[in-house]
Amino acid sequence: MATKTLTSPVIRQPSRAALRAFVRRNRRALSALAVFIILLVIFTLANPRVFTNPITYRAIFLNLPITLFVVVPLVFVVASGEIDLSFPATVGISSWAFAVALQSGWNSFAAVIPALLIGVLVGLVVGTLVTYVGLSSLVATLGMNFLLRGIINIGTEGIGIQFPQIRQEPLWHMFAGRIEGFPFINNFPVHMLWGLLFVLIGWVLFNRHRFGVHVQLVGDNPDSATEMGINVKWVKIGAFVFVGVGAALAGVLSVLVNQTWWPTTGDGLLLPSLAAVFVGGTPTWGGIGTVVGSSIGVFIIQFIETGIIGAGLTGYFTQFFNGLVIIVSLIGHRFNGPRYR
Repeated sequence: MATKTLTSPVIRQPSRAALRAFVRRNRRALSALAVFIILLVIFTLANPRVFTNPITYRAIFLNLPITLFVVVPLVFVVASGEIDLSFPATVGISSWAFAVALQSGWNSFAAVIPALLIGVLVGLVVGTLVTYVGLSSLVATLGMNFLLRGIINIGTEGIGIQFPQIRQEPLWHMFAGRIEGFPFINNFPVHMLWGLLFVLIGWVLFNRHRFGVHVQLVGDNPDSATEMGINVKWVKIGAFVFVGVGAALAGVLSVLVNQTWWPTTGDGLLLPSLAAVFVGGTPTWGGIGTVVGSSIGVFIIQFIETGIIGAGLTGYFTQFFNGLVIIVSLIGHRFNGPRYR
């Protein structure tokens, strides 16, 4: 007589191999996230009243997206094996064009066009100097930074432009307004959402689009990329143009947020932005990059000063802790992944 055996249904669990593969692919971004969480926990323990107050995060989120708009394109340039030090002045001159257009009575949306065109033009010039003229990107972009800042100073003689009525513009409400009743944070800065959307666009371009693949191939081995039929020069120029566009958007957003344009607009972005790129896990030798990790690096750099003040220390400690976090993060990335090249 045949007997029937009862078998229990198989409960499928997430594959450990798939999880390990995910961690391996995103180890640099996850490492940056771990550093950020550790810092946040330390700051919260040091002063719970400050870091459990939603107003603290709202204040940080006011200027954080400006840095996101320049850090995301910088990942492309660094991954292509180059560097760009001209973006602070590009922010300044693009925002100047936007401010002058507004002052001349242009529609606020139309005033964004000359800012973007200048950003694209600067990216094309810098990219051409690096690829076709053969200048070092370090020297070419540093020279361009001084040149553009000199043009701003000569043209304005240090005089800024104020826009007390800019809050009445539809552009301000759309890109720099506040969201009432946002979960946990009332009057949430809407441009924080635009910054995160820009990060998403950058991630798609870098990880899911042909342009991002070409950037990584060019940064890893330009000769091999050429043999594959990739136009190395135009890929690098495209990366510099992307930085110009991001810098122009950052400049426009800076004017909207601060309701003022100053000739020094963008000056303070150089070191924090580069630090965020490297802290986030994008190495200096090219071929590798992480948009998400570098964006988390922006959060790390932005939260350090607030955390230091909240912990009861003076602002004199800011540079010390910036350097400490950068070095520790880079050491962590160095030993958290396989050796490349």
